[in-house]
Amino acid sequence: MYTRITKTGGRQYLQLVESFRNDSGKVRTRVVANLGRLDQITPEQLDPLINGLNRAVGRAENTASEVIQEPGLGFGDVFALHELWRDLGFDKALTRALRSGRRKTDVEALVRAMVFNRLCDPTSKLGCLRWLETVAMPAMPDTVTHQHLLRAMDALMDNADAVEDALARQVRPLVDRDLAVVFYDLTTVRIHGEGDVADDIRAFGMNKEMGGIARQFVLGVVQTADGLPLMHTVHPGNVGETKTLQGMLQTVMKRFPVQRVILVADRGLLSLENIDELTALADQDGRTLEFILAVPARRYADLVETFRGLAFDEGGLAESSFAGHRLIVAHDPLRATDQSARRRARIAELEAQAEKMVAKLDAQDGGKTARGRRASDRGAYSRFTRAVAEAEMTRFLKADLQADRFSWSVDEDAVARAELFDGKLALLTNAPDLTPVETVARYKSLADIERGFRVLKSDIEIAPVHHRLPDRIRAHALICFLALVLYRVMRMRLKAKGHDASPRTALDLLARIQKHTAHIGERTFNGTSKTTPEQLDLFDALSLPRPA
Repeated sequence: MYTRITKTGGRQYLQLVESFRNDSGKVRTRVVANLGRLDQITPEQLDPLINGLNRAVGRAENTASEVIQEPGLGFGDVFALHELWRDLGFDKALTRALRSGRRKTDVEALVRAMVFNRLCDPTSKLGCLRWLETVAMPAMPDTVTHQHLLRAMDALMDNADAVEDALARQVRPLVDRDLAVVFYDLTTVRIHGEGDVADDIRAFGMNKEMGGIARQFVLGVVQTADGLPLMHTVHPGNVGETKTLQGMLQTVMKRFPVQRVILVADRGLLSLENIDELTALADQDGRTLEFILAVPARRYADLVETFRGLAFDEGGLAESSFAGHRLIVAHDPLRATDQSARRRARIAELEAQAEKMVAKLDAQDGGKTARGRRASDRGAYSRFTRAVAEAEMTRFLKADLQADRFSWSVDEDAVARAELFDGKLALLTNAPDLTPVETVARYKSLADIERGFRVLKSDIEIAPVHHRLPDRIRAHALICFLALVLYRVMRMRLKAKGHDASPRTALDLLARIQKHTAHIGERTFNGTSKTTPEQLDLFDALSLPRPA
């Protein structure tokens, strides 16, 4: 069956015809229906007929029009993040904090887009624009440019205090008001760019990731025992770690009115001076500030006699005092044996190298010649001291620079003192009611903040930073911090529901849900790809609504 156009009296008519064979077997045609004059037939008249015929053969839509299928857009991951963003109240909080009649752009939406980009496909701000073209981001302006993103970052810093206070208010319900164990640590973030600007926070300092000198800024993060980030700080790349502690604590106690704060921090943050500062901050407005700080190895020399008098219990714990505070020491015999053995082996290796140098010098003095450069005592001293320094063994191996011939000695007293501290963790605290077991357990939980730093540097890719202006760098750090908050909340919810997926795995799986758009004639159809049971289970575990 097919259509045919015929001409009669100068007019064209549309007919529905079919072919058949007559009794003699010859092919003939006959008119099934006259559809009317061609110039009087409109699409509105034909479409019901065509759709009826399509339904008769099992087709749902009019295929007479051209079907244009747009490329699928990522949807599931940005939808989940958007619902989590709203659930935490970040949308309204940022909107209030950034309210300004002078702005024509939706700053909250632009900030949200940059935060989600760090979690889904971290890239530069220009790269963020390209990423936005590949996802169906909910509630976004029709047009987003690079300048829009930069202006949004500027708006964040123009209202930095209001923004951070607003975010703190949204996080407060998640914080235990009776006891808040606060973990604090610092990391370094590499940054590109030459030249100097006013109030530059890009400075050369020891980079924790690379182990050498790099241009960087210092990022501090405060989090709860449950792994919830509370706040962050940004400092110049050459700042002393101990100088960041007091200001951070004052801000925490201001923004989060908990009754008791126990600060847990690593070795680099301890000095006798800031212990006094911490003590001075205690008992403000009826609140208590306590701390658990690891004693740095450089202060172990002050603890030699104390460590010699320690008596460890069956759990490997002992308690004494230092600098007017409780000293809790944990001892791991197996680790101590391993550390001592590795140190002795390294000393023996360096001594063996020195013995070879002596043998070569003695043979040379005896008239024997060898290929290569002639050896000398001065050269032996140089090579030996360099090898000892590279092995970080200068405390134990000493070259006798006053002797006429190359010689060295092992400081057995120094080795014995080092072995005294092997396998031991020394903690300083002013918390009166924490047992040694609780104190050590609290401190060991600090490792979780290190995992947060790894998330920032791997999944979120905070570094390297390509911004030059100080406020742009601070805005970038805030965007990455917000991404970390979402990541950790996802982790907390998945863990609470017993789900074994990581936030990274969850987002990758949800990203497979796509939004599709098709155009048939003048009509447009939207829909999402079919969700799998695994994807639906993730929405339930995250306590988020499923996409419609």
